[in-house]
Amino acid sequence: MRIPSPSGVRRARIEIIPLIDIMFFLLATFVMVSLSMVKNQGIPVRLPVATTSAAQDRKDYISITVSETGNYYFNKELVTLEEVSARLTALRARAEDPRIFINGDGRANFESIVSVLDETRKLGITKVAIETTRKP
Repeated sequence: MRIPSPSGVRRARIEIIPLIDIMFFLLATFVMVSLSMVKNQGIPVRLPVATTSAAQDRKDYISITVSETGNYYFNKELVTLEEVSARLTALRARAEDPRIFINGDGRANFESIVSVLDETRKLGITKVAIETTRKP
């Protein structure tokens, strides 16, 4: 014969709320770490600041950098403006509409940056972005 206990039988419970909290924390941590691991294919320059700067998808793109001294870099390789034009022509022949990111140092000659932009326009490349940093 079974005698009931005055406190009653309590079954063990698995608390799910703390488990969900930990999972959201791990998910947020993973997202923050993966966002900080974006590969940059450029020469380190001090980018100009813009208030309307928006994040762009950085997969399969070409980076053209204009340094403070007026040097041109095509995916980190030092080239002349004529070589930039030749490479863009070859790229345009292979790809339908390649993505071009122009990195211009904030202290670079504006004419150098515009000349790269003109080369992309001559070839009919429409997916061109000028990289900036967001103004705080």
